[in-house]
Amino acid sequence: MTVTTDPAPPPGATAADPPDGSLASFGYPQELRRRMGRYASFAAGFSFISVLTTVFQFFPLGYSFGGPLFFWTWPAVLIGQFLVAACFAELAARMPISGAVYQWASRLGTPSFGWYAGWIMVVGRVVVVAAAALALQVVLPAVWPGFQMVGGDPSPTTTSGATNAALLGLVLLVFTTLLNVTDNRALSAVNSVGVTAEIAGIALIVTLLATHAERGPAVTLHTGGEGGLITALLVGSFTAAYVLIGFESASEMSEETVNPRRTAPRTTLTALTTSGVCGGLLLLGGLLAAPSLTDGRLATGGLGYVLTSTLGDGFGRVLLGDVAVAICAATLAIQTSATRMLYSMARDGVLPYSARLARVPRRTGMPGTAATVVGVGAGVLLLLNLASPQAFLAIGTSCIAMVYLAYAMVTGPMLFRRLRGEWPPADDGRSDELGRPLFSLGRWGLPVNAVAFGYGLLMTVNLAWPRAAVYDPAGGHWYFRWFTVLVLGATVAAGAAYRSRRRARTERGAPRGRETGARGVRAFRS
Repeated sequence: MTVTTDPAPPPGATAADPPDGSLASFGYPQELRRRMGRYASFAAGFSFISVLTTVFQFFPLGYSFGGPLFFWTWPAVLIGQFLVAACFAELAARMPISGAVYQWASRLGTPSFGWYAGWIMVVGRVVVVAAAALALQVVLPAVWPGFQMVGGDPSPTTTSGATNAALLGLVLLVFTTLLNVTDNRALSAVNSVGVTAEIAGIALIVTLLATHAERGPAVTLHTGGEGGLITALLVGSFTAAYVLIGFESASEMSEETVNPRRTAPRTTLTALTTSGVCGGLLLLGGLLAAPSLTDGRLATGGLGYVLTSTLGDGFGRVLLGDVAVAICAATLAIQTSATRMLYSMARDGVLPYSARLARVPRRTGMPGTAATVVGVGAGVLLLLNLASPQAFLAIGTSCIAMVYLAYAMVTGPMLFRRLRGEWPPADDGRSDELGRPLFSLGRWGLPVNAVAFGYGLLMTVNLAWPRAAVYDPAGGHWYFRWFTVLVLGATVAAGAAYRSRRRARTERGAPRGRETGARGVRAFRS
């Protein structure tokens, strides 16, 4: 393989770069402030996943279809995602750049291919920001009735509940957006405190549930859901699939992390592994301590029902308060990750208003305009929840499938390069910032990569499959069944329309901006 040297970096590219010139080697100046240590990097990935938030949200979905047996889909999905994360860890060690999925897909594939991967991730993450903010409605009114400021019914599917959810979500988005435009020290501190509180809360909840167990672990071998064994495994896996994403956020923050080539790969894997273990223990504890597995309440109330009925209303509220803290940290982390993706693409001049979106004031060292756009976009989606909570739920689940597709758009080209003998690259003898070898899968690289890619495609199809029982339980709305396919098609079509218009402007002589290929993509081309 012939390795082509990168273009000369712009002046000042090494200003605050690590000793190995991580950003300078890709032609980017160091604009973001590199202050994050290992724990802050771990917190970025862990709080995006936020098992305390998402397991509480999606436990009823998995249980209603799979019964106790759905527990075993958790380790299955965790193994699949760990293989994906291992591939990402190799990439993070060699390309520690913001906009991880976009940058990796561009350099492993083509700039156009990477653009679509980044575009799909940006759309998906803005929706996930809104979905995370809405989760406050699930816990805050249960903690204190005064948080139900509109109407009297806190259920998110009612008019008063949906309105209150949007109001609470907007307040949270104002807070997270302010943190994302001020300073990354404050952002990292809030995130780290939130993660510490979440881990402590998980440990306490698991311990208490274990001491109140009503049955043994053998219960996880029973089905008891709405469908048979195949349905239990396929739809039951949605809980784990919805939860175990976002671990690459640790790599997303590489340009703000000290020693990123060494830190980001390890914190990416650590964030996923820790989340996987904690989430599995929460699921198991809920199944063992639930007062009943057959009265239907576990399929509707989930872990919140288990906590309040088993531990008492007062203590249950305290633990739900900890869940609320986790939701705030998760929303902050997801918005931060989406902002870095938007900033990375804008820096390459491949988005509308790129110059504004890529602007990083010296005073803050934060991409404030990009953060504001993500916050406003998520806020607009909260208003959609007012009009139709079911439509917003459909969009949210659709975007989870889009995330898995974007992951496959990285592992796929990576596998293709392995098969051609082009990965790891010829200059892979480099070391990290501490002089140690870069993270590598070694001889396991090909099988791990192949299974990760296949798993990603299968999970995307599983999530997008038009199951009426999942996406249109009331019946009569064919478009809800096909919502994932429709949303993905609309996202790709909107991206193609923009690129076509941009290409037409270029042909007329209007400035186009630079593609990723002008900034180092050739380093991994033969």
